[in-house]
Amino acid sequence: MLTVSEACERNKGPILAVLREELSACTRVLEVGSGTGQHAVYFAAGLAHLVWQPSELPENLPPLAERILLAGGANLRTPVPLDVRADPWRADPVDAVFSANTLHIMGWSAVCEFFRGAAAVLVRPGVLCVYGPFRFEGRHTSESNAAFDHYLRQRDPESGVRDFEALDRLAGLRGLKFTADHAMPANNRTLVWRMA
Repeated sequence: MLTVSEACERNKGPILAVLREELSACTRVLEVGSGTGQHAVYFAAGLAHLVWQPSELPENLPPLAERILLAGGANLRTPVPLDVRADPWRADPVDAVFSANTLHIMGWSAVCEFFRGAAAVLVRPGVLCVYGPFRFEGRHTSESNAAFDHYLRQRDPESGVRDFEALDRLAGLRGLKFTADHAMPANNRTLVWRMA
């Protein structure tokens, strides 16, 4: 039986609306950390002009591959193994990278590697879209995000809700310029960078 993430079901519609706008000129997307594959299936169906490439850590690949096999459409590729810490990423060049709810569960060194790897696989005009909870100027956007951050750090001190400013510095070092901040349901955001 396929695993279902209720959060994916709740947020997929609003994320798709943002991706329709931000990825309108793109042709090939690499999704980093595809999880259950619910997003991949839904977004590929809603963005028929794109080739959608899901990816996941090798140990998490089997259930993702099963969902893609059972529910994927013609523009949804077989998922590939990807660890953001690999250098270089074993991924084909793309003009968009998307990731949802990943940066707060990675250690900080992996977050740095995420921006390195994403910039390396992007070709101009490259777009990077990242969805999740973020802090701005050191402040959480809600009490629930503050509580979530506390939970994450108790579980793993290297994880936690990330500061936008720190992420933007990492992106800038890799030639990415911040272009959009989309407010999303449940106190989340979709942040967008483009190749400078």
